[in-house]
Amino acid sequence: MIKGLHALLYTPRPEELRAFIRDKLGFPFTDTGEGWLVFDMPEADLGCHPSERVFHSISFYCDNIHKTVEELKSRGVEFSTGISDEEWGLLAHFRMLGDLEVELYESKYKKRRRSKSPRTCAPQRRKTKTTRK
Repeated sequence: MIKGLHALLYTPRPEELRAFIRDKLGFPFTDTGEGWLVFDMPEADLGCHPSERVFHSISFYCDNIHKTVEELKSRGVEFSTGISDEEWGLLAHFRMLGDLEVELYESKYKKRRRSKSPRTCAPQRRKTKTTRK
């Protein structure tokens, strides 16, 4: 059973990018040996969008984009855009080491609560106790 989502960033400067994610973004990590860090993400989701070409992107999301942008800026994170109001949420872009640009957003939609099994969404029959008089 799939337990989560693992993303990879490829760069000629992996040590510096790992330090950026560890120190600037503040993600907890596991050192798997020789400085190879695997970062723990608090949540993950996956979307599929229409496009004329095939590619992938990375977005981080938060509950309060204004507060998160200020916190990241105080750690030295460079934002390449201001916060824009989109139909689906508030959006900003920031640069990561290695000329990677990623999104940060606060959604306007409410996420479904996380469940352990996709089956928990299906309606379930309740057993009723029959009493005779």
